[in-house]
Amino acid sequence: MSISSNARERSFVPLGGEVVAGIGVDIVDIERLGDRLERQPRLRERLFAPEERELSPASLAARVAAKEALGKALGNPGDLSWHDAIVRRTETGRPYLVLRGAALETAIAQDVRFAHLSLSHDGNLATAMVVLETVGNRGRAHGDEEPQS
Repeated sequence: MSISSNARERSFVPLGGEVVAGIGVDIVDIERLGDRLERQPRLRERLFAPEERELSPASLAARVAAKEALGKALGNPGDLSWHDAIVRRTETGRPYLVLRGAALETAIAQDVRFAHLSLSHDGNLATAMVVLETVGNRGRAHGDEEPQS
């Protein structure tokens, strides 16, 4: 179905089925994390993969938030490591997650097929949101159906 570029309204009705496997959100205080990293230099190695360690304080805080949000989206399995998730960016700057270890095993066990990541920072706060999807009906086109009452 094609959608007219001048459409004034379009419904985005849930597709049905269990498409969303989990949602997680987290907020990190940038200054507080920076202070902890200065006081405990080994903490940087514990929390971040080598490719993440030299980023700005705001970017580091956003990555901590992303890893915490991922854990929440996965249901907080107790065996996750900080190194089980790495945040990378596409050529256009869109963030995405790379999973390994217990995070990957948990995602596979839950039939997670897609992970959406949004990062933001403003003022002294960094925020991340993770939405995990199963294969469900992803990609199935749907039109302007009206929700059932």
